[in-house]
Amino acid sequence: MGTLIITSLQNPKVKLAGLLKDRRDRDQLGLFLIEGYRELKRAVDSGVQIKTLFICPEFFLGINEKALIAQIGGEVFECTTPVFQKLSYRDRPDGLVAIAHQNKLQLDNIPISKNPFFVVAESIEKPGNLGTILRSCDAVKVDGVIVCDRCTDIYNPNVVRASVGTLFTIPVVEAGGEETLLWLKKHQIKIVAATPAAKMDYTEADFTGPVAIAVGTEQLGLSKRWMEAADIQVSIPMMGVADSLNVASATTILLYEVVRQRK
Repeated sequence: MGTLIITSLQNPKVKLAGLLKDRRDRDQLGLFLIEGYRELKRAVDSGVQIKTLFICPEFFLGINEKALIAQIGGEVFECTTPVFQKLSYRDRPDGLVAIAHQNKLQLDNIPISKNPFFVVAESIEKPGNLGTILRSCDAVKVDGVIVCDRCTDIYNPNVVRASVGTLFTIPVVEAGGEETLLWLKKHQIKIVAATPAAKMDYTEADFTGPVAIAVGTEQLGLSKRWMEAADIQVSIPMMGVADSLNVASATTILLYEVVRQRK
């Protein structure tokens, strides 16, 4: 299936893939890793440019891998099991890892619909949370996600994994907080800050018009800048001992409230 079988961990292409597990190298090279059938399929269907594909048929889970490999074309290398296990960042690999080109969008690249619906994720620290937020955003078909003042870059392998490839199905932009606020104000998009300290229940807020749901860091929530810039602040009722939800869970609840109100 591949034009070459890679048997050595010292192979330059294997070494390149290893570098891309580090954020600094991803940023410098403009490349990143995609692992998994679903993630890779969604990336390819969304037009992500694949540079190199590594395969290991021993790990394939089904019968659809050959069609996907043919769809990708280009540079394909079959790997021995030990080499592929080195490439993989999963406990149970499924035989597909790709090196892909990053596609850096800017705020002005995002199409503005008649009734805009955005999510702003400020300084999210955990890749799993950011990936889960992206998955929820895809589920409700937001117009875009703006990752502000990033702590975790969107091309972190664990973001790709947690998003199950939905990173590629919606516009996702990394931007600074100040430029994002100016952009939202320019397009008259109401900013809704999610915070446990708010007195307004999230179900009482009006989400039927242009809106951007803003959520903040796992530990501290939104920064003072975003809290002061918000048009309204909302909270999710907490009836137990915990005073707040996981940021990804809270975001999902708010997203579906927007959907409910817009029906």
